[in-house]
Amino acid sequence: MTRFIIFRLLQGLLVIALVYAISFWLLMATPGDPFVGSKQPPASVLQALRKRYGLSNPAKAFVLYPWRVITRGDLGPTITYQDWTVNDVIGAALPVSMALGCFALVIALWAGVGLGVAGALYRGRWPDIALTIVTLLGVSVPTFVTGSLLLMGFGVYWAVLPSGGWGNISQLILPSITLSLVYLAYIARLTRVSVLDTLNADFVRTARAKGLPERAVIGNHVLRNAALPVLSFLGPSAAMVLTGSFVVEKLYAIPGLGEDFVNACLNKDIPLVLGCVLAYTVLVVAFNLLVDIACAFADPRITL
Repeated sequence: MTRFIIFRLLQGLLVIALVYAISFWLLMATPGDPFVGSKQPPASVLQALRKRYGLSNPAKAFVLYPWRVITRGDLGPTITYQDWTVNDVIGAALPVSMALGCFALVIALWAGVGLGVAGALYRGRWPDIALTIVTLLGVSVPTFVTGSLLLMGFGVYWAVLPSGGWGNISQLILPSITLSLVYLAYIARLTRVSVLDTLNADFVRTARAKGLPERAVIGNHVLRNAALPVLSFLGPSAAMVLTGSFVVEKLYAIPGLGEDFVNACLNKDIPLVLGCVLAYTVLVVAFNLLVDIACAFADPRITL
């Protein structure tokens, strides 16, 4: 286990380095100057601004930026938000996105697994038909459509839930449901297919032949083995949902990282874009490692 974790950490460092290199040079190749607006500043001012943000010499900045991040944890100043650093922006916005993502992930996992198991156990009957409709809608309908419908229905017409904002539990319900629907649909479909395959396994027939209750067969034998595809899906999807969604955050006026990232891209705020990309990449690498370890614990036949 220790050898596997060390190997995956080294592999993760290589992935982070490649993502950083590709992102950096793509941003440098993007047309436009973040310091030139409606008026052209003097050349001396432009040179001073580029020097302040470490953009006067791209090759030097490419080497010094990761060294500064590793040694001091400093992601640099941000161009979009004056008097703020990238650390300040990510430190303020990422916890909001992660809180929203945690609630959405819990909803998607709990409801998706439940619907998937119900669809597999009642194959061809109304629970399975309902699952097919829900997953089809969840995958096909864009997030801004479902979010707008939920917002108009529960936030405007019935007015039983807040229509936006951030600060209390009730304001988390609508955006969490909106963000979770796509992941709920995928988890439900994966669970259904995996449970159907596992129900035909020899060890399940043996457990039933021994007289075990159906609840014990499903809970102790079927779900443990059927959970592997869901765990594999949770790696990248957990990183995506925990970093937030720009559409959901914009729709419900949530001060998360999604809006900051989009604003940074529009303004060519290279330090902020790199900081967001690195934060997301680290989360993906970490969650994939956790998923591999969880799969090994769920199925002892898996050798790390």
